[in-house]
Order: sequence, then C-alpha cells, then structure tokens
Amino acid sequence: MAQAEFDTIAFRNALGSFTTGVTIITATAPDGTPVGLTANSFNSVSLDPPMVLWSLAKTSLSVEAFNETKHWNVHVLSQDQQDLSNTFAARGENKFEGIALDNGISDAPLLPDCSARFQCKNIVTHDGGDHLIYIGEVLKFDQQTLPPLVFQQGQYAMTARKPWEGVAISSEPSSPQCSYNEDLLGYLLGRSHFQMLFRMRKVFDEQAHEDSHFFALSVLNIQASLSLEQLNDHIEYTGHSLADSDIEFLLNQDLIEICDGDQYQLTDHGRETSLVHIAQAKAIEEELIEKLGAGDVMALKLLLKRLITSTDPGLPDLWKTQEHTK
Repeated sequence: MAQAEFDTIAFRNALGSFTTGVTIITATAPDGTPVGLTANSFNSVSLDPPMVLWSLAKTSLSVEAFNETKHWNVHVLSQDQQDLSNTFAARGENKFEGIALDNGISDAPLLPDCSARFQCKNIVTHDGGDHLIYIGEVLKFDQQTLPPLVFQQGQYAMTARKPWEGVAISSEPSSPQCSYNEDLLGYLLGRSHFQMLFRMRKVFDEQAHEDSHFFALSVLNIQASLSLEQLNDHIEYTGHSLADSDIEFLLNQDLIEICDGDQYQLTDHGRETSLVHIAQAKAIEEELIEKLGAGDVMALKLLLKRLITSTDPGLPDLWKTQEHTK
C-alpha cells in the first residue's frame, strides 16, 4: 500500500499550536562580524550541568559563523521587543546598528532589556534533518521581571497567567434559572470600570466635581480647545453630557476659560486639576500592575484596545486635532 504524501505545510501549522517564547541568538564570526537571528526553537536540556539547545536551518546564511564559534548567547525577548525580533528575523546587514550592547563573558554580542539571557559555550552540534541542533553549556545567565514575547500559529502573542484555581466574583453560584451571571462580558467590563472610577470619585468629591466635569477636563487636557458641542461629542458615549450650567460651574471654578468665540480651553488651574486626576488614575493602575503583574496588564490593555476598535460606533478621535466649529 502506497504511503500518502506527507503534508509539510499542515505539519508546520500543527507545530504552531505549541506556543513558544521568542529568542535572538547571537555570536561573533571568525572575522569579527557580529551575527544574530531570531529563533523559537530554544529549549532546556539539563539543570546539572546547565545546558540548553536551539536549532538552525542548514540553509541559513549564519550556519558557517555558528559552526565555527565557541560561544553564543540566547536572549529571551520581552513583549516590548517585537520590532527587535523582526529586525533579526530578516536577512540583511546592520542588524546591530543603534543597539548599545552590554558586556558579556565572551565576544558574542549581548543585547539589553530582555526577559532573560543565557551566555553559553557550544558543547556539541548534532544533525537534525534540515536543521542543525546546537547544544551549549550555560556559563552565566540573568533575568528581569519583564513579560516575555511569545509566538503561536505564525504570529506574535501575549501571555496571561492562569491562576491555579478558578476566579469567582461571587461566593455563591448564580441560579440555573437566572440568565444573568458573572461571566457576561458587559457585566465584567462595567463592574471593573465602575470599581476603578469609584476610587477616582474620592478626588472628585473633594473638588465638588461631577463625573462629567472629570470627562470634560480630561478631554481638554488632550485637545487645545473645543466647543460645548464638540465636548459632548467626545463624552456622550459615557451616558453623561455637559449643560450650560456645567460650563458655568467650570468657568466659575477657574478651571476653563473662553477662547476664540465659542471655544473653551483649560486654565492653568484647570490643567493642574486635570493632572491631579491623571496622577490618581496612574496610582490606581500601578496598584493593579502590582496585583496582576505587568504581563497580564499589558495583555488586558491589548484586548481592551481590540474590543474598543471593533465596537467603535464612530466616536471622534480623542487625539486628533478637532476643527473649530463656527
């Protein structure tokens, strides 16, 4: 019976189901030229002695350099190093241009700001089909608390830590007859928003501000000046709006001033007040990072940005300069 032809594309796609980190391997060629490439084939081999491995396609232009070097470094990239990964994944020269390298224990280039780095001495190279497998002894390593960049199904991804036990908001499960439960996305988004805003309201209460005043000051902190109509265009999605009485209050509090006809802008006092609001919001965010971890917060921000762009009803761009209405 004839064996069916092996589908290498499907095989590669299946391998993509295995999520990996992203690394850059560096070395110095015999002529002194620094070489480096992006790889996700990195793995641990042994703890005692400490050994790791990675593999390189035999068709790579860097094969000769890695075959002849005695040392190479493995850099586990952080989430902020996607551009660096792309640079070293492409063929070409000057990959190291503009990078301030750290000093290592060998002549192999040592990249900064990585989640982890392993400085290795090559022990043995094995044949692995269309790849070469390099096994090295780890001579020195270091690690930073930076969330790692990961790769899955042919694209970059982000990690989010999964707790050992499930997370429940309520101590009691919802009734089977109740269709409204704590897993509803709208409930989760709404509750998290109002819980964070609840902390902010302590500052608002001290200043006798309504939520709409906070929104108005925040928008004017970004936009140079806006009319009442433009302000409401920016904040109407919150369920709040500004009336003439709100504008009068902000004027009397010396938080805004009239400029260019029907336009309003922050006064110096208004800008200082807005900065107090921002400082409080950042303090709450720092507490959140402390509790959830920087990686989870970065993943949360990315998901929220995707959600916002996919559900945007056509709101004005907050960071785009608005034309004055006449």
